[in-house]
Amino acid sequence: MIEFDNVSKSFWTGKQRKVILEGASFRVEPGKSIGILAPNGSGKTTVINMMAGLEKPDEGHITRTSRISFPLGFMGGVVNKHTGRENARYIARLYDLDPDYVEAFCRYLCDIKEYFDMAVGTYSAGMRSRFSFALMLSLDFDIYLIDEGMPTTTDVQFNKRAGTVLKQRLQTSTVVVVSHQATTLEKFCNSAAVLRAGKLIMFDTLEEAKRLYDYETQS
Repeated sequence: MIEFDNVSKSFWTGKQRKVILEGASFRVEPGKSIGILAPNGSGKTTVINMMAGLEKPDEGHITRTSRISFPLGFMGGVVNKHTGRENARYIARLYDLDPDYVEAFCRYLCDIKEYFDMAVGTYSAGMRSRFSFALMLSLDFDIYLIDEGMPTTTDVQFNKRAGTVLKQRLQTSTVVVVSHQATTLEKFCNSAAVLRAGKLIMFDTLEEAKRLYDYETQS
């Protein structure tokens, strides 16, 4: 479970204060995947980073009682000067998992061949994306966080392999996905919220959220 209790978050842009959340209270329950619709620049990534514990709220409290993934595509914790193999084994130890298993899983899934034994800092954007995706899927979480702003890959075979594994994971897990497009949410969620000008409005169905979101973005 992830629970936001009267959470507020804002940034100073140099000219004005950008409000991301203002007194937001909501809960992500196990087994109830949820999407958040928000325009670009409204703070979607900040919200999902707060869910993961990567950013702290200015006010309010966030409670986490489940195993929560780092946001899909997040490369924090990965050391650029270390190889894919070294990073995979290091992350495995952090999560108290078998380093041999995590290394083998990542090596198979991202399939970057000899680059797996080279420094991550030498990877192309596509290879980094495949590696971070594989690393996340090698770990078993109760709640997976997906940010539409995550790096993408055009490798068809990787997408097919990773998609199969993700589908299996989500059969027993919950997903939170943030996006500016409702079609992205349709792949994962039945319920959704709309984030706009610091206000998070929760809906029981994705269709209800889409109606408000479409009205506000077109007006």
